[in-house]
Amino acid sequence: MTVRRPSGGAARGTIMSLLEVTDLQVRFPTSDGLVQAVRGLSFTVERGRTLAIVGESGSGKTVSTQAVLGLSPGADISGTALFEGVDLLKLDHEQLRRIRGAQISVIFQDPLTSLHPLYKVGWQIEELIRVHRPDTSRAEARRRAVELLGLVGIPRPDRRVDDYPHQFSGGMRQRAMIAMSLALNPKLIVADEPTTALDATVQAQILELIGRVQAEFDIALILITHDLGVVAGIADEVLVMYAGLVVERAGRRTLYYRPHHPYTKGLLESIPGSSGARNGRLRPISGSPPSLIAIPPGCAFHPRCPYAMPVCAAERPPLSRVTGTASGGTAGDGDHASACWLPHEAVGLGPDAEALRLRAKEA
Repeated sequence: MTVRRPSGGAARGTIMSLLEVTDLQVRFPTSDGLVQAVRGLSFTVERGRTLAIVGESGSGKTVSTQAVLGLSPGADISGTALFEGVDLLKLDHEQLRRIRGAQISVIFQDPLTSLHPLYKVGWQIEELIRVHRPDTSRAEARRRAVELLGLVGIPRPDRRVDDYPHQFSGGMRQRAMIAMSLALNPKLIVADEPTTALDATVQAQILELIGRVQAEFDIALILITHDLGVVAGIADEVLVMYAGLVVERAGRRTLYYRPHHPYTKGLLESIPGSSGARNGRLRPISGSPPSLIAIPPGCAFHPRCPYAMPVCAAERPPLSRVTGTASGGTAGDGDHASACWLPHEAVGLGPDAEALRLRAKEA
């Protein structure tokens, strides 16, 4: 089956967003203080396209999607999350339950904890189908489970349908989770670190599979990862998150070749074999992410930033459009935005951009 990526040729304004999240804030009260996990996140996901959300652990990328889907018990959540015009944040548990699995599916990081160890893989897919579509017979649900397991590349699906999760390898378990996510023909799939626990070869196979089924069935995809290298061949648009905020947003090509925010630049220089890694050597980001209970004033990244200026510690930069970066990019790259006080001309990974960043710091 050939992967058919959406062309993206239509003007952005003519495409109705499937999911539109605006000013999402997620806070967790604790005995040590208020954890500000997400601090005003906004994004849209269009039908058939892929949004990647990237950042280190603790940046808020997973919490944001869990909050939207009602999977963050105990959290104080505000903002809006319109899915086909319906605000998911205003739905009760039963209303959300009817949407999760049927219209929005989730592929979790560790399929061994997502699949029940005491039930056969096929039975679990069958139950998902019958819970949402009670008029489906057991035989029909089983035929659908076998069909789905074959679709995602599991050999002899008519036999493997009766195996338990522990009888599958890590890659096969993740394929089974993808099969389950497709069971009810969803409009949106959220893939939360779907390849983290797999070796490099299997990672590539799973990413290729996700891209293939997404294009084949015209499904929107939110891909959550800490590794920019994972999204290189699959994302249409990328959000880079740090300390609960989006620090950069751009189309894939723009983000990889003309990043503006120093945090994005640091992530790119941490990818083995990337153009950002100078002379083949990785350049790790110094320091650690901040505590979400005591977030630094101004730009939260300034304590780790090699280009930090006095204004960075005093004022939080807005997420503003970076001009002049759309040429040579994909559709939507004109929406390149960055939350950084560096001049908009300081983009890219080349020596000219580096010189502009250092000149701005010294000014």
